Amino acid sequence: MTDRLRNSMKPTDADPIADPVSNVPIVNIANILTVFRIVLVPVFLAALFADGGHNPWWRVAAWAVFALAAITDRYDGRIARQRGLITDFGKMADPIADKALIGSALVALSLLGDLNWWITALIIAREVGVTLLRFWVLRHGVIPASRGGKLKTLLQVVAIGLYILPLPGPLHWVAVAVMVAAIVATVITGFDYVWRAVRLRAEGSARARRAG
Repeated sequence: MTDRLRNSMKPTDADPIADPVSNVPIVNIANILTVFRIVLVPVFLAALFADGGHNPWWRVAAWAVFALAAITDRYDGRIARQRGLITDFGKMADPIADKALIGSALVALSLLGDLNWWITALIIAREVGVTLLRFWVLRHGVIPASRGGKLKTLLQVVAIGLYILPLPGPLHWVAVAVMVAAIVATVITGFDYVWRAVRLRAEGSARARRAG
């Protein structure tokens, strides 16, 4: 067998048979950061509810844990893409970690009486709905994250962080303003995701009919 023939049989980046994801070890820095974020969730909740949930020092500690977890969310995906460390485990665990952090923080703040339950219900319902939509269109394609979706996540994280901190009265209205912006972004991006999912599914069905 010649070198040219051997080289032609090697999988390349353009070869659809090659599966780089399957060759990436599960234990890598990106997945470690994702798992670390999941582990931080109960630590965050323990600090938030410590001493009745309204001790200023414990609230600052809870905010520090929440901020650390949010930072890992910022970098685990970027590291995975830049270093070629994307795995099936990471694809599954990353959104679970995100929803566990945001959802637990919202529910905890509502239990403590710091955040209206309708806000918590609205945001969680949107996230669950988007997850279900992803499954609905999965065989037709993947809807990429939009700038609006990234802005929504940023606003939610900042708003929740401000609500966790023991802010004095005037500064508390800053938290309220950011939360209102987060709610608006949550609703708008939710409708945008529904529209894109319906369009993607319709296009996929049309392609299937033409192929059949």
